[in-house]
Amino acid sequence: MTKADIITEISNKTGLEKQDVQATVEAFFKVVKNSMIEGENVYVRGFGSFVVKKRAQKTARNISKNTAIIIPEHYVPSFKPAKVFVDKVKSGNKVK
Repeated sequence: MTKADIITEISNKTGLEKQDVQATVEAFFKVVKNSMIEGENVYVRGFGSFVVKKRAQKTARNISKNTAIIIPEHYVPSFKPAKVFVDKVKSGNKVK
């Protein structure tokens, strides 16, 4: 399912114009992105958490040059689904 599919589905279920739904969905994603860029986690009860994870510094190998390189510590965005959400997916997921 794409973002366009989500917008269409919400528009059909709520009766709102697609442009209004699109603006709302875009605003939601913008708020989540900006919060995570600032280092804040976003918690949506019953759905999951958008969290910023810290990756430690590590040594990697460039196998073509056979040299070691240092990858500095950095932060990555991550999503952790809520337990309720995971349970519903496990019990209701049908393989197509």
